[in-house]
Amino acid sequence: MKPAVSIIVPVYNGEKTLERCVDSVLKQEYKDFELFLINDGSSDKTREICERYAAADDRVLVIHKENSGVSESRNMAIAQAHGEYLQFLDCDDWITPDATKLLVRAAKEEQADLVIADFYRVIGERLSHKGDIEINGVMDQEAFVGCMMEKPADFYYGVLWNKLYRRDIIMKHHLQMNPEISWCEDFMFNLEYIRHARRFYALHTPIYYYVKTKGSLASQGMNLSKTIKMKLTVFTYYKDFYKNVLDEEEYEKNRLQVYRFLIDAAGDGMVAPTILPGSQKLGEERSSLYLEAVEGEGVLMDEYRSRKLFDRYLEPVASQFDLTFPEIRLLLYLSHLKQPVSRRELSDYTNMTRKSLSLHLQKLMAKGYIRIQESREKKTQDRRITVWMLPEAAQVEEALVNVQREYDETCYQSFSEDELLQYAYLTEKIKKNMQKVLQ
Repeated sequence: MKPAVSIIVPVYNGEKTLERCVDSVLKQEYKDFELFLINDGSSDKTREICERYAAADDRVLVIHKENSGVSESRNMAIAQAHGEYLQFLDCDDWITPDATKLLVRAAKEEQADLVIADFYRVIGERLSHKGDIEINGVMDQEAFVGCMMEKPADFYYGVLWNKLYRRDIIMKHHLQMNPEISWCEDFMFNLEYIRHARRFYALHTPIYYYVKTKGSLASQGMNLSKTIKMKLTVFTYYKDFYKNVLDEEEYEKNRLQVYRFLIDAAGDGMVAPTILPGSQKLGEERSSLYLEAVEGEGVLMDEYRSRKLFDRYLEPVASQFDLTFPEIRLLLYLSHLKQPVSRRELSDYTNMTRKSLSLHLQKLMAKGYIRIQESREKKTQDRRITVWMLPEAAQVEEALVNVQREYDETCYQSFSEDELLQYAYLTEKIKKNMQKVLQ
């Protein structure tokens, strides 16, 4: 049976980082993939590392070849791939455990020809979140290239590794990397692919850790004359791309934007994302785990495991909609409210202080997700609030339903139907026992 995704990793002398990269792929929550490791004539221990992984996991396919560059390595893997989708990594980078799952889900649910995702830029022990498109929902070609024109030499658009491609589009139009180009070869491939794609979707969850270790054109030993010629070749291709996807009037209107590419890319290599003032320490981008509690026994350990598992699926949703973790948790609680409550009850229900609750309610109202109406009980004169979820929150609520589904799928994986019925019966009995004491 053919895999859903072919993941392609070209490697040249990658012994120091290859294991981290491959381990991140093999630990994906999404399992239906094949992994190509293309050893581009490495002189270190890359060959042995690749063979070890192939011997341990039959999803790993190794190609050994003479050194001819990353473009030919990728082309060779594309030609042998079987997946419906193609995903790329560089061997010195790695991906989040839910990366492939999120990419494939977006491609299937949105029927997208190209999914483009946010990523983390890593420098030493610090990282920053990098993204560009703020549009929610599917974009047509015109909308997508319009976004791309705003930052014409941005890594976000130029690289392969934060995207998911449909293999049938690549095969139908005979798309390949150009081995004659060693600068912006990713970008040229993307431009050609975009010309044939119709539906685009931006995933706002960062799924990739990009480590800047690649050499510049100067460090590749390329002389000035050849460098300038190569950049002009790429620019000519870029200009022709926009002439092809825009009509004459639109092209003339945006011609200066197109020429910005030549200015932005005048430095040695495409404009790389920088570390922002709000950067984080590497490892703090997702909530930490206390492993002793994960492996422990007892009611407190059970509660901890359940909470951390749910958080694992909740965090990408918070990132996708640019919400803080307290905000997304509060929104989850509010989506389950069925009747008016007092602020004291809501504080107890959400396990938030009254001050923190008020602050985050105001933030959710400011973002247009909720509306609150306060009233008084006739008998007790207690002040109570009613919360309405607004249309702006519809996509978030849909994502929260998926969170619950993923959590349940993990918890009840490999349960038989009889076991599920028995579990439901026992859980209901436990719930009633608790209610008797607490009510």
